[in-house]
Amino acid sequence: MPEQTIQTLRRQIDEINLQILELLNKRAAIASEIGRLQTELGVQLYDPQREAEMLNALQLANQGPFSNDVVKHLFKEIFKASLALEEREARAKIIVQRKAPNDTTVITLPDGTQIGNGSFEVIAGACAVESFEQMDAVGALLAEEGVKIMRGMAFKPRTSPYDFQGLGENGLKIARQVANKYGLVVVSEIMDASQIPMMSDYVDIFWVGARNMQNSFLLKALGKVRQPVILKRHFSATLKELIYSAEYIAAGGNTQIILMERGIRTFNEETRNTLDIGAVPLLKMETHLPVIVDISHSAGRRDLAIPFGRIAKASGADGLMVEVHPNPAVAMSDAKQQLYFDQFKKLMVEVRATARPERAF
Repeated sequence: MPEQTIQTLRRQIDEINLQILELLNKRAAIASEIGRLQTELGVQLYDPQREAEMLNALQLANQGPFSNDVVKHLFKEIFKASLALEEREARAKIIVQRKAPNDTTVITLPDGTQIGNGSFEVIAGACAVESFEQMDAVGALLAEEGVKIMRGMAFKPRTSPYDFQGLGENGLKIARQVANKYGLVVVSEIMDASQIPMMSDYVDIFWVGARNMQNSFLLKALGKVRQPVILKRHFSATLKELIYSAEYIAAGGNTQIILMERGIRTFNEETRNTLDIGAVPLLKMETHLPVIVDISHSAGRRDLAIPFGRIAKASGADGLMVEVHPNPAVAMSDAKQQLYFDQFKKLMVEVRATARPERAF
């Protein structure tokens, strides 16, 4: 009878379904083990060449009734599911990954200032250390405004090798002297792992600039220091790449990491970069690290500092970074984005008046 034949065939299909399920799970387990080994080796999980080889072998072995296009589609979905499983398991092992809603890193600085505890901190100062007089004026302003963290940039990576490159260790000495005078904390950019011993005598927070965000040798070395590290996102880096860069530092033992959003490069020509403010809640959802916003390099214009400052605080960020100079017109770098003192005071008033959400996600 046709009906009995149909039922018999359906039972065969049911058995085959279970066999396929068993084989799929077996395949997933093997793929997960491969993913684990690749993660340990630091190898990218997705291998397009390997996928192409498998698809080619399957199409050569295919005898129908499915067409090669159908076989390719079915197995690409299997590959996609396996990759998603590998990535999910890999993320679960990432040190900086948020594991629970209350999983939050709070960084305590030498003066007792905390970042990541729900407060909103401001990091400010000149683009670069140029002289004692310049930094002394900036230090006095920050102390007056209650700002605790001062930029003390002594090494300046520039696009042109003929532009001002910073004062080097002499600049660090000036920054430390001014910080000690006004009770401030110094943050300064490090260019190379070989600078760590020297810079450790002067800085309270190491700063990894956008150009070095993926310098794994430097990041690994900073995993062994005692000071916190600000990690600045490159203007072409994805958030995943930024998170993995932070993981290099954390894997070395230093989880005192502050992520900095500085804007990304787009087709927009009105600002230096385009502020990716959505990165703030996303980074706070994905990681337990504090996140601050660079409102100077994202805009490249001093006239946008106040609205960008408000946006940064309203986004749930843990703080902002802004450049300020006694006389920006004669600044030796980034003159257009550094604030005059009166502009900085207005910014502080506006930022204090802006509400910060309890949670950024």
